Amino acid sequence: MKTVPLSKPLLTLSALLFIVVPTSIAQTFREPLSASYTGLGSYSTKQNDVFSFRNNQAALAQAKNTAAGVYGERKFLLTATSLYAAAIQVPASMGNFGINLVYAGFKNYNEYQLGLTYARSLGSLVDIGIQFNYHGYRVPAYNSSNAVNFEIGAIIHLTEQLHTGVHVYNPMGGKFAKTGEQLAAVYKAGIGYDASDKFFVSAEVVKVKEQPVHVNAGVQYQFVKQFFARAGISTASSAAYGGVGIGWKNLRLDITGSYHPQLGWSPGLLLIIMKSPPAPHGGF
Repeated sequence: MKTVPLSKPLLTLSALLFIVVPTSIAQTFREPLSASYTGLGSYSTKQNDVFSFRNNQAALAQAKNTAAGVYGERKFLLTATSLYAAAIQVPASMGNFGINLVYAGFKNYNEYQLGLTYARSLGSLVDIGIQFNYHGYRVPAYNSSNAVNFEIGAIIHLTEQLHTGVHVYNPMGGKFAKTGEQLAAVYKAGIGYDASDKFFVSAEVVKVKEQPVHVNAGVQYQFVKQFFARAGISTASSAAYGGVGIGWKNLRLDITGSYHPQLGWSPGLLLIIMKSPPAPHGGF
């Protein structure tokens, strides 16, 4: 029988599905490699945007305008490992509300998440937030399952420029209904410093159950009005990320990218639209 050689991308994909997929089901929901990029503004009152509350739900308490955003990432330049995310924030008198959606994979294997978020300020110093998640994964003609869990966060504004906080994901050990596989608990502590309207730096320490502690760190700099750049690194995989953003009227567009030492590049595109024009620093 004649054998057909596998292409390099297919071999790479096969390796990813065997290595990444089993651990992601039993651990946290799959995140984009540049997750630190989209969540960089969590510990800031000046660089906060509609995606910030995905990293720490308490960041939603600082939302002043209704906004929506979409993000897409071609992980390792492979269609089958692409990821898409969307987020919506709606301020209200009784607190702020948010929705975020995530879809990852392709027709033969995919994961998805729906998150509903609520956050509010407890005075001028403390913000809190909570999110309830519905997770699912699907392998056609083989298996599918779902799980429900929650995550909670708090941010303390030490000064007008310095902010710190904690975030806990899945503290009660949510499991997939059919398989009994458990989503891992994740604990994070972060800090951010608004040095000025133009410069911001942030870092967070992350502990995932049964994995070593790692650090996510990044900076944002405003070159000119409505144009900025972000860059950072995650020590968990030594993956570096970066991107540039431009805002005009009620829109913001970011071009992002991250680099994994073994698996290569993952380009991404982010679009945010809000009810009123963005502030000069590019946030909301």
